[in-house]
Amino acid sequence: MRPRELSGLEELFQAYGIRYYTAAKLAELGFTVSTLLDMRDEELEEMMDSLCHIFRWDLLVGERYGIKAAVRAERRRLVSGDAQHVALDALSQEDRTAQQDKEAAGSGGAWDMVAAGGRKVSMKKNCRRRTSKMGSMEDDEEDDSEGAEDDESGGGCGGRERQREHPFIVTEVGEVARGKKNGLDYLFHLYELCREFLIQVQNIARERGEKCPTKVTNQVFRYAKAAGANHINKPKMRHYVHCYALHCLDEAASNALRRAFKERRENVGAWRQACYMPLVAIAARHGWDIDAVFNSHSRLSIWYVPTKLRQLCHAERSNATAASSSVTGGGADHLPY
Repeated sequence: MRPRELSGLEELFQAYGIRYYTAAKLAELGFTVSTLLDMRDEELEEMMDSLCHIFRWDLLVGERYGIKAAVRAERRRLVSGDAQHVALDALSQEDRTAQQDKEAAGSGGAWDMVAAGGRKVSMKKNCRRRTSKMGSMEDDEEDDSEGAEDDESGGGCGGRERQREHPFIVTEVGEVARGKKNGLDYLFHLYELCREFLIQVQNIARERGEKCPTKVTNQVFRYAKAAGANHINKPKMRHYVHCYALHCLDEAASNALRRAFKERRENVGAWRQACYMPLVAIAARHGWDIDAVFNSHSRLSIWYVPTKLRQLCHAERSNATAASSSVTGGGADHLPY
């Protein structure tokens, strides 16, 4: 085995007590660093068992643990390095955006500066109001407040303003939004990205032996932000999660609703409100258990049920029960003694 063909495995196993001849044997069998990193723990175990039993290689106990430890360490190094690199790129992009805003404010005259100052004061008041309102709520429960649309289009309550994102408009399936707008296909795509980020967080938690999240929590949103996905934030994703639920549970009804509101030129707020009642009807067909409806779906089980949706289901269930009781009671009054 020539040294250049073994250099990658040597660097990978250097600090983990793997013998040179063992690394050479793995290279001889065609294993590379990339192959080992893409293998699951079960596959690594199968590979080492084959090395011992089929190829009669005397693999030490420490080498078995060393191979798995080296692979886990290299995965963590790559993940942390990529996340840091992306986060630095996102930070530099925010700095450039802030610099452009300063230049635009400087060239706009005194009136633009006064208007910008007024917006900042209003933003600070909204931040204080949202902070006091959300302080008493659980960290991972649904926040369906009206301030979610402010967060999706403007800055947060931190020291750095979030870069503004183009607002959503009602679009049909496959339609691309024109101008500085985002369509509903893009909105639903963000939920698929959240699912991918959750899977990445789960894989990292398993490798570290930590508790593995089963739903999209603040931990997932922080990981997405560190990876440079600043367009994914908790208020916006929680604000439209019931719309995404209708898209997953009854895509035909969701598409028809989008088409009707597009033809009437309704705004996205009216479309969002109209997405509630079809979900209530679905819950009625499943014994009013909207949590079971979410948990039984592969793409919805990772999301919390919105508080407003649960309240609507409870109210409709109470109305249906009252109506049934009144009909039963009215029939009893006309029975002969």
